[in-house]
Amino acid sequence: MKLRWVIPLLWSCILSVAVLLVLMFGALYLRNTLVFDVSLRRILYGIYEGIGYQNALIMFFIPIFLIMLYIFFKRDQRLRHAEYLYQISANVQHIASGDFTYKIPVKQEGELGQLAYNINRFVEQLQLSLEEERRAQQTKNELITNVSHDLRTPLTSISGYLGLIEQDLYRDEVELRYYVSLAHEESERMSQIIHDLFEFTRLRNHEFKLQAERINLVEMLNQLIEQFQLQLEQAQITARLQFEETSLFVYADGNRLRRVFENLITNAILYGKDGKVLDIFGRKIEGDIQLDVVNYGEEIPQSDLPHIFDRFYRVEKSRSTHTGGSGLGLAIAKQIVEMHGGTIQVNSDIERTVFSVRLKEL
Repeated sequence: MKLRWVIPLLWSCILSVAVLLVLMFGALYLRNTLVFDVSLRRILYGIYEGIGYQNALIMFFIPIFLIMLYIFFKRDQRLRHAEYLYQISANVQHIASGDFTYKIPVKQEGELGQLAYNINRFVEQLQLSLEEERRAQQTKNELITNVSHDLRTPLTSISGYLGLIEQDLYRDEVELRYYVSLAHEESERMSQIIHDLFEFTRLRNHEFKLQAERINLVEMLNQLIEQFQLQLEQAQITARLQFEETSLFVYADGNRLRRVFENLITNAILYGKDGKVLDIFGRKIEGDIQLDVVNYGEEIPQSDLPHIFDRFYRVEKSRSTHTGGSGLGLAIAKQIVEMHGGTIQVNSDIERTVFSVRLKEL
């Protein structure tokens, strides 16, 4: 038995004995006195004689005992509440020290239990906010690292070629022009990286407003293939376009949408050379228009597929000076498609790699 129970029990016993003595002397007094009304005395005396003095006293004692028992349990409940409140306070101090994984035990204690539950919910939300902040900081650090890497490579090449020219380390004008041409290509590459970075940042911050209009995707893709004809010939790739209908209309920003398919076609040319064929399929599916850009080059590893639209992500085999772009092309494409309320997905196996863009039909 806990020590805090002793005092209420002692008071209960003392009060019960006191009441018992009062009742005993009262009964004797009522039996012998003529002070009270005769009828009242007879009634009380009849009760005592009928049930017996001991039973009568017990009947008077039981209510007193129940009252004291009620007082005892109420006091015990207050003590338990006070202990639980102290426990909550101690746990909050523990959480305040920085351990956000700590949980306050939730008991069925009415408002105190609800308070403990709300504190746990608050700590969970705070922990999620801190994790998001850490991820944002990590993203920022990765962004700086990747931009530094991608800019340093062409900048080093430019500095090297210009250094050769400045020191007259070339045999003739042909070699001079060659060095100038290489430096120009690297400067263009660096400019493209910077442009993609700014575009991606503006898309992420929703700084672009779509200039939507009625667009025929069949016409757009035919124009794009004409635009890429030189690159396709240099890569020895044949482009094939297959559409279920002569017109596939969507309501979209034409310039932004062209950027999506430019990135997908460029990606197919860079990494699908071995397949020698670039296929573009267009069809209607359940009120949407789906366009598939297919190349038959090397398979994208399954472990890389979930990250293929992440900024600066490149499959390891393709990260090189000659084939690696800014690493933002597919991330930009995903942002633009989602701004139009569409989806973009990729599937890859040993036979082919398919980028599928799905947009609402006009």
